[in-house]
Amino acid sequence: MHRAPIILFVLVSVQAVVPAWSGESRLPLLRDKAEMTVTRVPLDPVDPTRRRLGGLTYLGGAVLRSRDPAFGGYSSLVVDRGQVTLLSDGGNIVRFRLDADWRPHAIAFSALPGGPGRGWSKRDRDSESLTIDPATQTGWVGFEHWNAIGRYRASSDGTPLVRFDGLVRPKAMADWPDNGGPESMVRLRDGRFVVIAETARPRRADGTRGPGRRAILFPGDPLATQPVGFTYMPPTGFSPADVAALPDGRLIVLNRAFAPPFAFSNSISVIERGAIRAGAVVRGREIARLAAPLVHDNFEGIAVSLEPREGSSARDTVVWIVSDDNETVLERTLLLKFRLER
Repeated sequence: MHRAPIILFVLVSVQAVVPAWSGESRLPLLRDKAEMTVTRVPLDPVDPTRRRLGGLTYLGGAVLRSRDPAFGGYSSLVVDRGQVTLLSDGGNIVRFRLDADWRPHAIAFSALPGGPGRGWSKRDRDSESLTIDPATQTGWVGFEHWNAIGRYRASSDGTPLVRFDGLVRPKAMADWPDNGGPESMVRLRDGRFVVIAETARPRRADGTRGPGRRAILFPGDPLATQPVGFTYMPPTGFSPADVAALPDGRLIVLNRAFAPPFAFSNSISVIERGAIRAGAVVRGREIARLAAPLVHDNFEGIAVSLEPREGSSARDTVVWIVSDDNETVLERTLLLKFRLER
């Protein structure tokens, strides 16, 4: 996440309270005893009956809380066969399932077993994007600061992100900003990978930077193949925060905007199938915009699942988004669920 205004606020506050503080401390890890509560929220606090948001229909949402002090900071998520996996920007993992009434169960906490750094500071563990192959449960994690991609194997029982299996720092990502690198990553159904930078911008012929974001397309596993570049054009005023694959081959992108002091908004757009190729300038079609007075926060992660449609043999395409609370009292961990209508 590009959080310079928030970090500045936090640094000033910490130095005012603790003058001797001089740098990053070890990131807190989630405890083995996993506990989490869920509090439902409406899409529109003024009109709780509202369900439609552009091309999406609201299916429910909740604030996620835990007494564990390390809980929060979720930048990416995957929803697969009913299990929700959240990954924080400090390498913490939360897994759970939700009943029809949004009661959580099978809650489990853990941590990534490795990363680009050897320590446990924010810089060592800045995991900002996640994608998992549903067939093998192999996962890939994008790390900022290092501009790296790590690969993780599943356990024998199919639990993903259990064994660290290698790391690559692609040359195409080498000069992406430390705090604006691989924020968005997805494995496509055909085995290709798309990675989009949060703030890295392409350079024009005159040396200036264009409004788009640098992005790369791998023909296969990023640890074994070389990518080609393309440019993603987010909606004006927004930056890409995450991307997921739709069942029909299109991509859905979560874009985020921030206005001081703490005003967040999101634009959700769809990229048509086949639009991404070497050298292409890719624009999505906005299908929804989430902003005040509707429920809003620092939404950074997006995922897609297929779920049975009530009273039918058909299945709905369901879109999930999660917010990163930056572990501050001014933000929340929100998980929202929508049905894609178009």
